[in-house]
Amino acid sequence: MRRRPAALLVAAVLAGPAAFAAAAPAAPATPAAVAEHRPVEAVRRQSGVVRDGDCPIAAAEVTLYRAGEGERGRPTVLARGRSGADGRFELGYRSSADPDAVLYLVADAPADAPGVAPAGQGGRGPVRLAAVLGAPDAFPQAVVDEQTTVAAAYAMAQFTEQSRISGTRPGVRNAAAVSHNLADVAGGGTARFLATAPNGDQTSTLQAFNGLANLLAGCVSGRTCGELLRAAARPGRPEPTDTFQALVEIARAPGVRVQELFALSTVRPLFAPALPAAPTAWTLALRYQGDGHELDGPGNIAFDAQGDAWVVNNYRFGADPHASVCGGRALLRFTPDGRTVPGSPYRGGGVYGAGFGIAFDPTGDVWAGNFGFQGSGCPLDASTRYRSVSQFAPDGTARSPRTGWQVGGIVQPQGMAADRDGTVWVANCGGRSVTRIPHGDPARAQNLTAGDGLVKPFGITVDPGGQVWVTGHGSDNVVALAPDGTPVRAVTGGGLKKPMGAAADSLGNVWVANSGIVPLPCENDGTAQSLADAVSGLRAPGEGASVTRVNPDGSTPAQPFTNGGLFVPWGIAVDGDDNVWVANFGGQRLAQLCGARAGACPTGVQPGEPISPAATGYTSDGLLRNTGVQIDPSGNVWLANNWQTVPLQTNPGGHELVVFVGLAAPVRTPLIGAPQRP
Repeated sequence: MRRRPAALLVAAVLAGPAAFAAAAPAAPATPAAVAEHRPVEAVRRQSGVVRDGDCPIAAAEVTLYRAGEGERGRPTVLARGRSGADGRFELGYRSSADPDAVLYLVADAPADAPGVAPAGQGGRGPVRLAAVLGAPDAFPQAVVDEQTTVAAAYAMAQFTEQSRISGTRPGVRNAAAVSHNLADVAGGGTARFLATAPNGDQTSTLQAFNGLANLLAGCVSGRTCGELLRAAARPGRPEPTDTFQALVEIARAPGVRVQELFALSTVRPLFAPALPAAPTAWTLALRYQGDGHELDGPGNIAFDAQGDAWVVNNYRFGADPHASVCGGRALLRFTPDGRTVPGSPYRGGGVYGAGFGIAFDPTGDVWAGNFGFQGSGCPLDASTRYRSVSQFAPDGTARSPRTGWQVGGIVQPQGMAADRDGTVWVANCGGRSVTRIPHGDPARAQNLTAGDGLVKPFGITVDPGGQVWVTGHGSDNVVALAPDGTPVRAVTGGGLKKPMGAAADSLGNVWVANSGIVPLPCENDGTAQSLADAVSGLRAPGEGASVTRVNPDGSTPAQPFTNGGLFVPWGIAVDGDDNVWVANFGGQRLAQLCGARAGACPTGVQPGEPISPAATGYTSDGLLRNTGVQIDPSGNVWLANNWQTVPLQTNPGGHELVVFVGLAAPVRTPLIGAPQRP
């Protein structure tokens, strides 16, 4: 809900010169736009209103851009005009109907407008508002205000420099869709997606979103511009010169000057409800649940080339935690903005109770490991179902038989990965072995054992040289295998303690999440209830909760990396800047560590040190007990709400994916081997 600003502000924004009452003539498309090989261009119209809350902003210079293509591309100006006394504008422009084009609006308030602090060149003040439209004609009528600016800044955080948006496909296109989950570009206000369950009043994200909009509102009124621009500057970076870029800087470093920004957000509380106290960081985390009847114990996530999220489910969906559920029998697929892809879920292929294992191969096929998870009270015998992996075509058609591929000694499969040759690797948590499926051909599957040197293998990753690294959860080690499966080395020490996930970076390092305490129910050793008992009641990170860096030669630091953001670490991922992200099975937090490239980290932060707040990580009350974490091509960080905070073993599964918007460096997908920038 919005509160109307004071009458003085109303008078100020309506006082624009009469010369600006009508929109200026549209500017023609630039030669760069005409020269590109695009579908035939057509004359189009874009209209809308520039607002401060519910009040119009007159005489704002409104520019319609097409986002630049590629990391160094430049946006194209399609049209430019002025808002009238009622804040309205209308622009004519020529553009193709390219569905991958991303259009956006920028509105600059004049420096001489009453109530707006002067700080600009060419008559512009520091107040710059924005709205992401997406494809041409997606929103022929649009609102540009504080809330659309927050949505644009966070969704496009990884693609925006000096308020110019440019990036690769499909990341920019997908980010545009995510921005519409935050703000209603067509009518103004909060998007329904953010305002309703499983978001809305079920998490604090809506309040944080409004708090960020209030940060802008204070500057629009002329009260806090200087303070906002100074507080938004990232360490080692120049101070932003406008409000849109200020929000981008906050989105990319949400843990900086948190208290100061919160104080500024209370100066003009135009948007409500807002946060009653400062957050641990200014992140925006959205819950995704598809149609609300699919997710139950999501274990891990993998992205296809278009950025769709494919998800493995521990359990068959059941809303009642007291009613016993059996293993999930479907592979789920969601759009980049969290909707169920038509035709999903995909069934067949032997899927049953999949756990942590999901991977794409170079042909676009997706593979899932059938661990045999099921709730207590399920009458089925899991041991008859946990000896296979399932394979699906890019359209979701099952390629594996109804019993799955039961090859290569697969037993209770967990982590999975594919290399660039198309070989699929499976960590057999119940078999002290790794299954190698050369070039994705199940008929050639091999079982690779390391005797007692690899107990409860769980996580698996492939480094840039094609070596495969497997965590031994029960042996407190990491084992490296050559591309042909030959053992290379076993790594111990460095704090390795009940290791879980592993992720390689582009430099050949492997980062390992050490749970410290998790008793995995593999090899008929332990149960899901014993896992629940081990993590219940924890109020602080348990002993051994850490991350170990394994160097390419197998050496490790003497001590692992620890901080308060690591609370029963489970999944781990590396982003396009080689920084490290950790999902936690406790504490409702996401941790970010500086990776091996110190130049990609904030000033003064060294490899292994926390980028997220050291005491807490990035917290969110939308998180539960998280296992998988992955980075998409837009720089969003996805986590799997695998278990409820207090899990009943009849049906302990969580029912959401949680997505931190615009927080990480984008990754080319599908992820095969070490991460790369798109």
